[in-house]
Amino acid sequence: MTATNTNRFSTYTTASVGSGTETKNGEPKKDLWMSMLDSVASGKRLPEKTIIVLGGTVDSQREFFESLSTSELRRALDRQGSRTPPVANSLALGYAYYDVLDADQEDTLARISLYTLTNPSPTFASLLQPLLTPRSIPNTLIVVLLDWSQPWKWMRQLREWILLLRTVLISLPNECKATMEEVMLSWRDRGRGGGTNLDGTTAIPGADGDVSIPLGPGEWEDALGLPLCLVCQNAEKMEYLEKTQSWKEEEFDVVLQFMRTVLLKHGASLIYTTPSTPSQLPSLIHSSLGIHSLLKKHPLRHNVIDRDKIVVPPNWDSWGKIRVLREGFDVELVSNGWTIDLEQPLAPTQANGDHLENGQVNGDEDRDEEQDPEGSTVTLYESAVQDPTMDALQIAGRNSHSTKLEVPTTETQAFLSQQLKVLESFKQKNEEAREEYRSKHPKKIEDDDYGGYNGRPPEPKVLEHIGPVQFNMGGIQVDADDMVQRLKIPQERQTYGSSPEPASPNDNGVVEDQSQMDTENLQAFFTGLMNRRSPSSH
Repeated sequence: MTATNTNRFSTYTTASVGSGTETKNGEPKKDLWMSMLDSVASGKRLPEKTIIVLGGTVDSQREFFESLSTSELRRALDRQGSRTPPVANSLALGYAYYDVLDADQEDTLARISLYTLTNPSPTFASLLQPLLTPRSIPNTLIVVLLDWSQPWKWMRQLREWILLLRTVLISLPNECKATMEEVMLSWRDRGRGGGTNLDGTTAIPGADGDVSIPLGPGEWEDALGLPLCLVCQNAEKMEYLEKTQSWKEEEFDVVLQFMRTVLLKHGASLIYTTPSTPSQLPSLIHSSLGIHSLLKKHPLRHNVIDRDKIVVPPNWDSWGKIRVLREGFDVELVSNGWTIDLEQPLAPTQANGDHLENGQVNGDEDRDEEQDPEGSTVTLYESAVQDPTMDALQIAGRNSHSTKLEVPTTETQAFLSQQLKVLESFKQKNEEAREEYRSKHPKKIEDDDYGGYNGRPPEPKVLEHIGPVQFNMGGIQVDADDMVQRLKIPQERQTYGSSPEPASPNDNGVVEDQSQMDTENLQAFFTGLMNRRSPSSH
């Protein structure tokens, strides 16, 4: 019995694929099934988006990932029964991904890949270059993470990351640069008429149809080539700054004005977030990547009133809105100073030696303020938003511009020997002061040898301040001073008192002063008393 082939073949498909027949015009005959399969495959292919996350620590980057993907992943995992994708960001360039679901929790709108980097070292520029291609650039968003635990470092950290981005973008081929120019033109025109808003809605055109709103001063003066979003995490620490560092609304407003002025030059967006608190972060990030729900619109609203829920969408801010926040802020000076900052070369930092715990960057602390150019926005910002640790160092008299709280330690025995010398010097000074007092008041020293402190009587003012000393004895409140005086009276009587009663002639007639009594005199005194009683007994 011969084995039969159970595979089924379509004679039409086989003939159409392998036939190579041509039409009457000499054109190759189109394969019907292949075209249908290609159309279905292209319809099922997920749009791929990329987020490059710069800054923060390993933990803060994971918090950012969870704030974006927690709800989406929970829906997907409940439906698929799979585990959460791992977040691999412990090394130089980290990676994670998640799928964005539609409002019905059934359709997948896009797959987002996140690449993370914690150190702005120029040596890591080569890791970012392969991520930017003509195909990926239109679907890429740059996110810079900052933390409210150290807001005085924000401007310096942001400058380091933007200088690193410039280094990467300048080294790209011309084809990528042309794509970035197209992306920036379309991004700049969003919400200005004749296009689409950030939330996917159609923008209202101007009076002339295609005329868009012109750019204001300081807007889009330094386009990076990629959209940028600044995320300030842990906004709940603003309350800690208010309680422990005496921050007021003025300090928080100054921070916001500086950041908005700088981001306006790049057409970037800004948002404050708090862990475990709902925010507009997913809407801002997804809309910046062009991901919009087909069933439900998520309008993105600006918020510059609630200090811990700030949201500044791109193409919304202006110098006029920044000035309204607080008077006296020089927007033009800060904007021009930021241009000066970005003209500086990227400072080399160590790739492995500048990490603190959990990946915290420490390279920015190695730069001195003297290296900042004249008119630098970083210098203006750090003078307006001062580091409290620097204030403590200045009070302690440390002549240093560094923000590091490092104290050089000494060996234990050397430290103890130094302290011993200090104690001996204090002891010698006390002995000299005591000898000087004894030489000036010899009589007081003799009187107070048994009750004085270090041979020195207490000052009257001190006694008046202390008041009477009392203690409880058997339920009776006793004055210590009065008790001491009562105890001294019998002693004084014994020392300075009169002689006992004169004895009779039978007492042998000699009674000596009690102050000069010795053992023999006491014995003679009691013998005389016994002889005195003997005649009366008869």
